[in-house]
Amino acid sequence: MSGNITLLRGLTPAATEQEIYAAAQEYVRKVGGVSGLTTTTKAAVDKAVAAIAAATTQLLAELPERRASEGDAPVRRRHRESVTEEAS
Repeated sequence: MSGNITLLRGLTPAATEQEIYAAAQEYVRKVGGVSGLTTTTKAAVDKAVAAIAAATTQLLAELPERRASEGDAPVRRRHRESVTEEAS
């Protein structure tokens, strides 16, 4: 698959709805070969993203806890945390 798919299991705090949705979008766009949305692709992509996000949410809820290292945090989360620390 792709090394760009974000690892969401074991995050502290847990993955947010937005992070799950972003990972689902990434997955659907990669698998579907869709780089941009058009009127002909939007409905199918939106439906698939919603299904993948729901399945991911369920999967994360049912898997046992995983101890994650700091490097496992999604890039967006690491960036957001470093910006917050710099502002403090």
